Amino acid sequence: MSVLPGHTSWTEGPIAGVEVTPFKAFSDERGWLSELFRSDELPASSMPAMGYLSSTRAGVARGPHEHEEQTDRFAFFHGSYSVVMWDARSDSATFGNKTELIVGAQNSVMIVIPPGVVHAYRNVGDQDAFVLNLPDRLYAGNGKQERIDEIRHEDDPDTPFRF
Repeated sequence: MSVLPGHTSWTEGPIAGVEVTPFKAFSDERGWLSELFRSDELPASSMPAMGYLSSTRAGVARGPHEHEEQTDRFAFFHGSYSVVMWDARSDSATFGNKTELIVGAQNSVMIVIPPGVVHAYRNVGDQDAFVLNLPDRLYAGNGKQERIDEIRHEDDPDTPFRF
């Protein structure tokens, strides 16, 4: 699934299969509420299998990495993040495209990232911030006994995926 060897240039543009949806917040005097997903609105093939909340320190990046089978469903609602995605799928109509978004408290969105799309995010704010992910695969499979579906690029000095 990863990028073809020798591919180092990217074109700014949308990426097929990536969905960016602004939160629809319902507010009142207590605060706000936003539905993250509804089982009656998602195809069974991308139904979340688990959910986790992470905190990322100011200035720290997570990724870039990609998945062979997993679709991530990230909710950015807190802090400020730069999210970068690269379409590394050689069979994709948008192969070679790169997209960067600034998201978080000022631009609360759900980003659905399909398999083969390399992705990373950096906390560009000045304090720790939260991200919620609702992936459609269990981390390390049932009972955490399976291979982890993650191709990590961040430690590769020759990676074409640069923040």
